[in-house]
Formats: sequence, structure tokens, C-alpha cells
Amino acid sequence: MLIASDVWVAALIRRAELGGASAMVARRGDARAGAVLVKVWNSSERRARVWSEAFGPDGDRLWLQTIESDAESEVDAWIERQAGYDPDLWVVEIEDREGRHFLTEKVG
Repeated sequence: MLIASDVWVAALIRRAELGGASAMVARRGDARAGAVLVKVWNSSERRARVWSEAFGPDGDRLWLQTIESDAESEVDAWIERQAGYDPDLWVVEIEDREGRHFLTEKVG
């Protein structure tokens, strides 16, 4: 059984904060079934990366890096386009000196 999106997002933010990063919800989606994007700003390298939620053949949540750029505005524009396709989309932004995403599921 999958965890509701709002609960999962809260847990991710808590993991990031416990790890010394700054994290926040930049866009709220559907509380139960909204898809999630995780944007990570690596403050030491000044690069942004986005991980997109996907599901494997067994139904388990996994993450794929979808975009990376040193132009944060380019990444933000990409996220806005995705939100235009999916009004239920969540966006979590994490700022970390090491560029950690704090995802515990499989990352590809």
C-alpha cells in the first residue's frame, strides 16, 4: 500500500531538516494521490536537479532524475510546465550544501 502524498512529503521534509538541509513545499497537490517532484538546489555547486516520481512494475515508488542545470530559472520553468499538465502535482524544494535529495526509495 502506498502512503498518501501529503504524509510522504511531510516525512521527506522532516528527513531533510534532520540532515541539516532546508526543505519546503513549493506547490501543494492532491493530498492522497498527487504525484511529487523533488527539486534539489546544491548551494555549493550552484546546480539544481529534479527527481520525478515513478512506479516500478511491482508498484513500488522509485525516482528518476529528469532535469539538471546550473540555471535555476530553467529548472523552475520545466517544473511550471509539468504543473500545467498535472494540477495535482506536489513540488518539494530542498536546499543542501551537498546536493542530497533525502529520498529513501530506489533512485535511478
